[in-house]
Amino acid sequence: MKMIGLILAGGNNVRMGKLSERRAIAAMPIAGSYRAIDFTLNSMSANHLSKVAILTQYNSRSLHEHLNSSKWWDFGRKQGGMYIFAPTTTMGNTSWYRGTADAIYQNVDFLKRCHEPYVVIAQGECVYKIDFNEVLNYHVNKHADITVVCKDMPAGEDLTRFGIVSVDIDNKIINFDEKPIVVKSNKISCGIYIIRRRLLIDLIEECNAEGRYDFVRDILVRYKDVKRIYAYNMDGYWSNINSLAAYYRTNMDFLRPEIRDYFFAQEPSLKSKIDDLPAAKYNVGVKVSNSMISGGCIINGTVENSILFKGVYIGNNVTVKNAIILNGSYIGDNSYIENCIVESRDTVKADSRYVGSADDIKIVMEKNQRFLI
Repeated sequence: MKMIGLILAGGNNVRMGKLSERRAIAAMPIAGSYRAIDFTLNSMSANHLSKVAILTQYNSRSLHEHLNSSKWWDFGRKQGGMYIFAPTTTMGNTSWYRGTADAIYQNVDFLKRCHEPYVVIAQGECVYKIDFNEVLNYHVNKHADITVVCKDMPAGEDLTRFGIVSVDIDNKIINFDEKPIVVKSNKISCGIYIIRRRLLIDLIEECNAEGRYDFVRDILVRYKDVKRIYAYNMDGYWSNINSLAAYYRTNMDFLRPEIRDYFFAQEPSLKSKIDDLPAAKYNVGVKVSNSMISGGCIINGTVENSILFKGVYIGNNVTVKNAIILNGSYIGDNSYIENCIVESRDTVKADSRYVGSADDIKIVMEKNQRFLI
């Protein structure tokens, strides 16, 4: 194999609100039966990256449980495998990861033991499909030191939460602003990079020696005028769930037929950890329209334009509209929920009413959990 994968999955984001209190962003449920990290893992598996390391840190228990076996993504039948690296204290280090570059540095021995010439670095909180082999060919043809996967975003998108990229006529990056207040371009970094393994080791070790710990600020921004850093333009669907509004919108996108077809009907197929659950049960008199209903759900009421994750119970005379109901939630009789996200394992008491708006999605956390994830 020519590439190994590094997935940065240790982060937290205050823009996710209470949803990130229990789990890493990479472990957030997506599209009924998946987690955010599944999309990066599937792209790597489909491109035959047999060796993938996942760097975890914040609230990582549910993420580790999800990643309990590499077989779900078909990694490492005979060579390679899936490795999970959490920060550990040693005689020479007592720190947690102090940034993305430091996370890579604390596991630099893994890179040194590998023999593949290139490394794909990707975030674990984005929803997309990409052909990494195509990006690698672009990287080689450009004689690039680093290739950054970028995307031109549509008007109206909040670009201040991204890295903003400016390029010349040859797509060489000439400016990189990380989460700027004033946005001067609609081209953003997707948080996916290809770099030669030996160069990555040299840059990471130099960063650490100088007390610098962030990959974007201390490598991409600092070396943009020194190294040949190119932008690869991505055309397909891509979304980063690093805010509450983005998380809600990304899930709701899966109610659009063209998005479902792109991810579920077109190759490569989308894989995830499988739970042994029965098919959803629709009792007499229920009304379900334009919704995704996952395995293990029991429906007794009305569900419209919503996504129900695994094992959700909808009581009698309940109405759920434009909502996301996370794994194992129980919605009591006669309740009304609209424009909301109901947290996992919550018990919403009978006769409850929660209504948000399209611009202000409400998080429902009654803290009546029967058991935690």
